[in-house]
Amino acid sequence: MDQQTDVMVDGGHDQLARSVADQLVSTLAALQAQGRVPSVVLTGGTIADTVHREVAARAEDGRVDWSRVEFFWGDERFVAHDSDDRNERQARRALLDHLDVDESLVHAMPSDDGSLSLDEAAARYAEVVRDRAFDVVMLGVGPDGHVASLFPGKPTLDVDDRDTVAEPDSPKPPPARLSLTFAALNRGREVWFLVSGSSKSDAVARALSGDAVTTTPAAGVRGSEQTMWMLDEAAASALPADLR
Repeated sequence: MDQQTDVMVDGGHDQLARSVADQLVSTLAALQAQGRVPSVVLTGGTIADTVHREVAARAEDGRVDWSRVEFFWGDERFVAHDSDDRNERQARRALLDHLDVDESLVHAMPSDDGSLSLDEAAARYAEVVRDRAFDVVMLGVGPDGHVASLFPGKPTLDVDDRDTVAEPDSPKPPPARLSLTFAALNRGREVWFLVSGSSKSDAVARALSGDAVTTTPAAGVRGSEQTMWMLDEAAASALPADLR
C-alpha cells in the first residue's frame, strides 16, 4: 500500500475525544494556512458526539476559520429532518450550532420529507459529492465491522459505479439509510477511524488484520495518503502487540 496506516491508542473515551479534537483543529488550521478550504466528512455515534463537543470548545481559540470549512456526512438515517436519529441533528447540536459556519458549505444528506424516495435521495447526494476528494473522512466502526451504513453481507458493498447508495434494510434501526460507497470514502486524503469501547475491539482487530470486506466492511476503507485508527484502550484491547 502506498498510503500510511497509523494506530493511535489514547486512554479512555474522553481522552481519545480530546486528542481527536486537537488533531482535527491542527489539521484544518494547517490546510487553511495553505489557502485551502478544507473538506471534512462527519460521522455519528457516541465518540463522534464527544469529539464534536470537544472541537466546539476549541472554537474560540481562533485557529480555524470555521466559515471556510466544508462539511459532508458519510451516512445518514433517512428519517424526518428533526428526528433525533439524524446524524446531522447530532452534529448540529454538538458542533455546527456553536461555530460560525457558512451554511452553503454544509452539505447534509436528504431527510425523509415525503418529496424523495430513498433511491432518489441517494442519487441526489451522489451529485453533491461527485468526484470530491475529501481532506478528512471521519468514521466509526460497529461491533459487526460495519462502516458508515455499509453492513456485512449487504449488496451495497459491491457498488462501485456511484458515490452514494440506499440501504433500505439496515440491521440496526432505523432501517432506511443513505451511505457513501467505498468509492467515495476512499477518496479521502486522510481517513480517521474513531473507535471507543470494548464492544468494538474484535471488529477493530479484524479490520486491521485485513479481514474480508464482506464480513468486516471497515477493512475496505483507506485514505489515499493516510489512514489513522484512533482508539481508546478498550477498543484496542484485542489488537496483537505488533498492531498497537
